[in-house]
Amino acid sequence: MTLAGKKIFITGGSRGIGLAIALRAAADGASIAIAAKTTEVNPKLPGTIFSAAAEIEAAGGTALPIQCDLRDETQIEASVKIAAETFGGIDILINNASAINLTKTEVTPAKRFDLMFDVNVRGTFLTSQAAIPYLRQSALEGRNPHILNLSPPLSMKPIWFKNHVAYTMAKYGMSMCVLGMAAEFKRDGIAVNALWPRTVIDTAALQMIPGIDASAGRIPAILADAAYIIFNRPSTECTGNFFVDDEILASEGITDLEKYSVTPGTKDFLLDFFLD
Repeated sequence: MTLAGKKIFITGGSRGIGLAIALRAAADGASIAIAAKTTEVNPKLPGTIFSAAAEIEAAGGTALPIQCDLRDETQIEASVKIAAETFGGIDILINNASAINLTKTEVTPAKRFDLMFDVNVRGTFLTSQAAIPYLRQSALEGRNPHILNLSPPLSMKPIWFKNHVAYTMAKYGMSMCVLGMAAEFKRDGIAVNALWPRTVIDTAALQMIPGIDASAGRIPAILADAAYIIFNRPSTECTGNFFVDDEILASEGITDLEKYSVTPGTKDFLLDFFLD
């Protein structure tokens, strides 16, 4: 398996899971556009598009940092166009950017509701829309195009809604994009899949949420390795799936996950949301 020569566009890849996926691809020599909002260092949330680009280059890839606010459709369209013109196309789109607000209905401010829907649902939809012409061309050139959304399997069980209705709807909106677009673009040879972690993933963003113990979770590399496997599968055959990280690794014979533990020897992991 290799991603050598692949042209990748990732949203929100300046830190955490997005950056981990980018670095895994960079190790093969892929070209990666980082489209995110952060251009200046934030002491509470480390990482910018420029620091991410430096890490990608150091890992062996080619990086293109692009400042992009996913709430602005003109910025999305321009960012995708810049990446495609710079790299000579796009083979992989990773809809990684996401906003989270774990609040009950009565205490969810309108601005937080709007942010989650603007970034998670609208941002994912519009970025995919902008990338489709380039991914279609990638398919015509036999370059195995993929869209991967970092979103959960769909479930209509009330347990996943009752504590944070707005957030659940926003994440499921990303998953509904997978459900619909996988069928819509199957004839074009464009794969559309989702990936979600079994356990909480230790990221800087997660550490800012009160009450979540990331020490009982896993590191972002587990999702990077799972995404790597997905991107190497045939786009004409592997589409419309809601993958879970440990399951996709197990399908390739990788069952010893100790190296991904935040705390070595952990047995009782803190599970993520949305998995029955």
